[in-house]
Amino acid sequence: MFANLFVVISLVALTSCSSAYYSALEKVGIHKRDIMVDRVENAKESQQEAQTQFKSALEEMKSLIHFDGGDLEAQYTVIKEQYEDSKKAADLVTLRIEKVEDVSDALFDEWEDEIEQISNSNLKRQSATKLKETQSRYETLIKSMHKAESKIVPVLTALKDNMLFLKHNLNAQAVNALQGEMLSIEKNVSELIKDMNEAIEQSQKFIDMLEK
Repeated sequence: MFANLFVVISLVALTSCSSAYYSALEKVGIHKRDIMVDRVENAKESQQEAQTQFKSALEEMKSLIHFDGGDLEAQYTVIKEQYEDSKKAADLVTLRIEKVEDVSDALFDEWEDEIEQISNSNLKRQSATKLKETQSRYETLIKSMHKAESKIVPVLTALKDNMLFLKHNLNAQAVNALQGEMLSIEKNVSELIKDMNEAIEQSQKFIDMLEK
């Protein structure tokens, strides 16, 4: 679908304005609905990737708790990398949600404007009904995305706290001190995974609706 995207790269590079961006894409046959589907799919994928990353970070924290001798400096490096990868995954989730919101505003504004241009009352009513249904499904989708996104913060905070604590206390006592944090981290990750699964499910439902 995006094979012709390269054609408009130069045009898009000249402006950061969303309307100009969408207009440029529309000139090569890529419409807002297509972009919406693509961005919701990307947002869904970023949440799936974030799930995998946070599970990996949790497993590394668990392995640290069961640490039985060896190089704590190396273990700290692993935990630090897990935190940094988790932060990148979280930032990508946020970015892609913002992109979904941007195109949704443009799509719904355009849809409303075009409904007003329909002279046939029956067709106008059907289009308005479809718009309302799509907006309702979208509201469910975006709320689920933001709910899952909000659960990322406590997980990232805990990972960062533990990473920094370990950095300043590279000894067995530090590892023992972190044991008490594991139940809270596991609970937060579990809630995050649950809410992301809901957002992923809502994403697929929305995509299916748009592609009908």
